[in-house]
Amino acid sequence: MPASGNKPKRLTLNNYLKYYYDIPYEGTTSQGKPLRKLKNITCPYRGIKIIPADALRGFEKQLLKCKTAEDSVILLSNYIKHMLPTEKSLFAVFKDFSKLNPDDNLQNCLQMMRENCLNKLKLEEFEVLDAVDSLSRKLSTQTALNLRAKTTKCRQIIISDSRRDTFKRKTFLDSLEEIIPKQNEREIFNNIKNKALFLPTSESSINAFVVKYSKRKQTEIVRRIFIASTGSIEHITPASMGGLNTIGNFLLTTAAGNRNRENMPLTEYIKRFPKIPNYMQMYIDDIINEIHNGGLKGNETYPYKIKEKLMKESEGRIMISLSNYKYTMEEAAMASEEYEHRFDKYKK
Repeated sequence: MPASGNKPKRLTLNNYLKYYYDIPYEGTTSQGKPLRKLKNITCPYRGIKIIPADALRGFEKQLLKCKTAEDSVILLSNYIKHMLPTEKSLFAVFKDFSKLNPDDNLQNCLQMMRENCLNKLKLEEFEVLDAVDSLSRKLSTQTALNLRAKTTKCRQIIISDSRRDTFKRKTFLDSLEEIIPKQNEREIFNNIKNKALFLPTSESSINAFVVKYSKRKQTEIVRRIFIASTGSIEHITPASMGGLNTIGNFLLTTAAGNRNRENMPLTEYIKRFPKIPNYMQMYIDDIINEIHNGGLKGNETYPYKIKEKLMKESEGRIMISLSNYKYTMEEAAMASEEYEHRFDKYKK
């Protein structure tokens, strides 16, 4: 999260994801705008219905009225069906807490849990570091030693409980970029970096969430749970790996699903969430319904582009069926061209 000095004066549709997740809502191009307008879309990564963009304004108005734990739980209860596993589990905790302490606030709830969750979080972090060290046995002696120096330093920081020098996941991931493996070690080292991405975050771990947000006010805690399920434009091939800013490389996902993947190859992300191929089919079926109902005008070829892109990026693990689509590839192209022609004529 940005430093307090960089905090926006107010949250808007354009800055709220950047503020909480450091990911732009629309990618870096207007090509993502048609997707963000859609409603009733299943997240292709997590299988839940994405909260549409236009729900934010109403949520913010209601959030301003929340003063107690009970108020917050009542507001969040409207979004239970949209919640991801981590957020849903926390909501259950908040619900129990509010019954016993209706006039208290959720920050106090997390602070009561913090010490126990911190110890559990350390064990989660150690498990990933152990897995990284185990893979280092496949490296040359010098490269392995360089890697072990990084993981050893992390362990020391985690155990020390120093307030001045705390373990930061991003710092460790960045430090791995300082290691230059030999030519024949690059594939192994990439596997190691992918394994390191499994270090817990507030999206993937209840313990990480509690430790991070126990320092935040109730308003931020409630907003964070809501925002996890809101829409975000995701690159199928990450931009850092040459992915283009075109709609044919974009998915509409939940913000948490986007953030949790980071730059992880889609093949690795599927290992973590084996149901992704099924969720992708649900996503495409929802997209097709939107197009059949008059949405996504000018982008009728999108399902075909995504089918091909996902097949390639997943190395054949994701095979989308378009049997329900009323357009053939040629008809979709003609519909798209016709819309563009009418749109250009309208602008003139």
